[in-house]
Amino acid sequence: MPLHRPVTAAPSRGPLDPGRRLRFRATAYTLLVLLTGTNLPTPLYRGYQAQFGFSPLVVTLVFAVYVAVLIPALLVAGPLADAVGHRRVLLPAVAVAALGALVFALARDTAWLFAARALQGLALGAALGPLTAALTELEPRGDQRRAALVSTVASVGGLGLGPVLAGLLAQYAPAPRVLPFAVEIALLVPAAAAIRALPAGRSGVRWRPRRPGVPRELRAVFATSGTTGFLAFAVTGLFLALVPAYAATLSGSGNLVLGGAAVALLLCCSALAQLAGHGRPSGTLERAGLPLLAAGLALLALAGGVSSLPLLLAATVVAGTGHGLAYLGGLSAVNQAAPAGRRADVLSTFYVIIYLGVGLPVIGVGFLASVTGLLLAVQSFACVVAVLCLVVLAALGRTRRRASGPVPGGADGGSGRPHLTRRAGGR
Repeated sequence: MPLHRPVTAAPSRGPLDPGRRLRFRATAYTLLVLLTGTNLPTPLYRGYQAQFGFSPLVVTLVFAVYVAVLIPALLVAGPLADAVGHRRVLLPAVAVAALGALVFALARDTAWLFAARALQGLALGAALGPLTAALTELEPRGDQRRAALVSTVASVGGLGLGPVLAGLLAQYAPAPRVLPFAVEIALLVPAAAAIRALPAGRSGVRWRPRRPGVPRELRAVFATSGTTGFLAFAVTGLFLALVPAYAATLSGSGNLVLGGAAVALLLCCSALAQLAGHGRPSGTLERAGLPLLAAGLALLALAGGVSSLPLLLAATVVAGTGHGLAYLGGLSAVNQAAPAGRRADVLSTFYVIIYLGVGLPVIGVGFLASVTGLLLAVQSFACVVAVLCLVVLAALGRTRRRASGPVPGGADGGSGRPHLTRRAGGR
């Protein structure tokens, strides 16, 4: 990518290609379904605990196995998709996702849960980078901001839809730990058909697995956007793994829909915040999202202290809004700055940072919960991450002041974004 090129690509104004538009929508559907499937187990863990007899720590370890497999898959699949084409990576990923759902449906003990989560991690890790890159390449008018918005909304939509769908089916339908995964397998069939419509391959790019890394000119973007994304998804990991049990403790109710609804509310607010923030500069979104994340976490800790379910819901709304703004800002910055020939690779590296945020902190919370109890562990986590959000916010402010000088050639179309000549980091 030439250094004088603006970060934001101008949308094409030519006639729309109906086939390209259909492939774009089908790719977004595939991303939505894969993320829905990986989050179906969230409200079911308490039932598995009762059936198989394990502790909250085991829940976090099951969750962590998913992340431990997902990250190497991201590192291999991103550059592989750049070399051989998205379709050749995505079709096996969908097949592995269906196998993971089948293992969950047939689970007979805790080992089955670990195996199923590992398969889900492998599938999503292989698919995330290529799907996000495909959305950028297939956006009908070449609008990279819209591609990033669709990617983030589909992602958080799947994260939120999975717990609600599984909670409803498990609470009110027969076969509570089988039917949700049968539905997932059915939804993956049209996803596989959609992937078959993608281009077959790409020539001239040599594949080799890479360690996490980004081009030198993008490192400033990753220093800020990656840290922001890590913190945002540390909050998501907490909600996915432990907040359903936290909500049940505060409410005294064992209804499975309640736990799934708490997660869904976080992610619904995230999606709405992203829609409201679409088109704004990425740095503005990050600086708005971080203090909201901190405020939501403070309310989450307070909710446990006073045993208030309404306060927990208020915390969820505020944290979800902050999550959406921070996530959209980070992904937009990385998506627009990534070189076309390494887009899936760069985005896969960004998702490594995201999923480290999902997996690592919640393991610590699980260990702490085994010593202090769930309420105190969640409160401690919330306070620490809230402080870190404010630290990163201060760092973003300093970055903005250092990069606030005049830009040769002017800003990018009035969007408020700097050119890459400022290392794409001032945003």
